[in-house]
Amino acid sequence: MTNIEIFDPAMCCSTGVCGTSVDPELTKIASAIFTLEKKGYSVKRYNLANDPAAFAENAKVNKALQESGTDALPIILVDGEVYRVGGYPSVEEFSSLFNFKINQEEIVPEKPKNALDLLFETKKGEE
Repeated sequence: MTNIEIFDPAMCCSTGVCGTSVDPELTKIASAIFTLEKKGYSVKRYNLANDPAAFAENAKVNKALQESGTDALPIILVDGEVYRVGGYPSVEEFSSLFNFKINQEEIVPEKPKNALDLLFETKKGEE
């Protein structure tokens, strides 16, 4: 069975929805990984901020970091071999790596049909 390890740059979360802006690429990758894990496939992620030992202990990852610094991240390993440096696989690449068709609708759900408008008001003196 194919094993994928993703060595992410330092970030607060792997979903792409933390902080003030949403990173659509990270959201898509997180959804693809969730779909694969739901189906029993192995994908491990390491975050430089939370798992620095994983980066130091893996000789191939450590070498890429020594050569290119954090610009090398993310680093993708497939069955222990470097597959990509400096970028994430596309949904199609994940599909071919696992020889499994990932349904695009599972990864990028339809936009909601109804919009929700929120209005925030402050009390006088609390502005």
